[in-house]
Amino acid sequence: MALRAPALLLLLLLLLPLRAAGCPAACRCYSATVECGALRLRVVPLGIPPGTQTLFLQDNNIARLEPGALAPLAALRRLYLHNNSLRALEAGAFRAQPRLLELALTSNRLRGLRGGAFVGLAQLRVLYLAGNQLARLLDFTFLHLPRLQELHLQENSIELLEDQALAGLSSLALLDLSRNQLGTISREALQPLASLQVLRLTENPWRCDCALHWLGAWIKEGGQRLLTSRDRKIMCAEPPRLALQSLLDVSHSSLICIPPSVHVQPLELTANLGEDLRVACQASGYPQPLVTWRKVPQPREGRPRAQAQLEGGLLGLGGQSASDTGSGMLFLSNITLAHAGKYECEASNAGGAARVPFRLLVNASRQQPQQPAQPPPPAARPAGREPGPEAGSMAFRALGLATQTAIAAAIALLALTALLLVAMICRRRRRRKKARGPPGEGALFVNDYLDGPCTFAQLEELRDERGHEMFVINRSKPLFADGPAEAPADCGPAEGAGPGLRVPPPVAYEIHC
Repeated sequence: MALRAPALLLLLLLLLPLRAAGCPAACRCYSATVECGALRLRVVPLGIPPGTQTLFLQDNNIARLEPGALAPLAALRRLYLHNNSLRALEAGAFRAQPRLLELALTSNRLRGLRGGAFVGLAQLRVLYLAGNQLARLLDFTFLHLPRLQELHLQENSIELLEDQALAGLSSLALLDLSRNQLGTISREALQPLASLQVLRLTENPWRCDCALHWLGAWIKEGGQRLLTSRDRKIMCAEPPRLALQSLLDVSHSSLICIPPSVHVQPLELTANLGEDLRVACQASGYPQPLVTWRKVPQPREGRPRAQAQLEGGLLGLGGQSASDTGSGMLFLSNITLAHAGKYECEASNAGGAARVPFRLLVNASRQQPQQPAQPPPPAARPAGREPGPEAGSMAFRALGLATQTAIAAAIALLALTALLLVAMICRRRRRRKKARGPPGEGALFVNDYLDGPCTFAQLEELRDERGHEMFVINRSKPLFADGPAEAPADCGPAEGAGPGLRVPPPVAYEIHC
């Protein structure tokens, strides 16, 4: 019994959870594993044992990894944060986990990955990023993961994979980019993947043009070993003539691009100091060109450089540039002498590039409006209506040719509508005057049948001219007792009556209308 007591005590100590050494409330701690899943946590709980190697934090409401929250967990090997509400990863968020092998961030709300988010994870082997809201993968995003073997990026909204986004992943064996919004991918983007064994690209809206010519040829030549039979079904979504066709079944001659063409109007413009200016650059081509504005550097050094703003982003005129898909709008505010010079709009796609120069001249003297002795009162304007641009104003001249044409067409349409309304009003007034007629038109007078009957056709003619209907002739009620009634012009004398025959005086009767 004396020997059994220490053995029993030792067994109890081995089976006792790590709570004695410290375990967060409501979590379960055993061996080197801590389970804190589905506890509605909003932050990483405090009190996790420093020796923990596996940490489960899935199915919670964690929206942000607080700085230093994981700092005590230097021995961590596996971290599961899937099904949370993470929106961003701070730079160096996992710097204190140099031994981490597996990181699960699936089904969060990540919209982007900042540079340096994975700094310190030199030993990481598996990274799960599926089911997030990632739209772009920028250059050198995974640069600090030299030993990563699996990268799961499926079920995101990735539409752009920059050429150096996968730089540094020389050990990557599996890359899953399926079920995203990728329209194209460059050969340069996959070049760093020297150890790649599995590639998944299915269920993307691929744009089958000349930019994907290399992918079809690469798969046919040697890339098939990386794709399963299901993964080889890379279906085209554009252009419409190739929709729902497999990239491998499309001939090389059908993968075409249309080089871009650029239009800037006007090509030269003079502005005054302090004004704002917009210049539109319209580009066309297939695929849709990428438009870039830049200022051509001046040969003289030491000249001040202006700053311009491109709608949707900043444009540095000292050599840096920004871009806008389809068409770019160069916006210059509070123009100074430094803005003067030569600009260049460039449009590029897989089919080539095109450039159009634009020159801006700045009037050095700020124009001051002359004040008259007695300024006339301003013309009244309908309330709530903004004044339109004048044809000679800087704002109107800065508009594109298509916009100016649209404004002129709208003005002409309004004028035509007004003329039609005036014509309709005049027509209605004429109809009303004609409908009224002279007084007494409510009764229709015809002669008696003594001088020959009026035919029904004549009565119909009279009815149509007068606009009334006849129902019955009341012969017992003469309308004129003393004098004869004037017969209608349509009713002549009876057939066969001679000029010397005495005809009784006609009697007029009332016809009720």
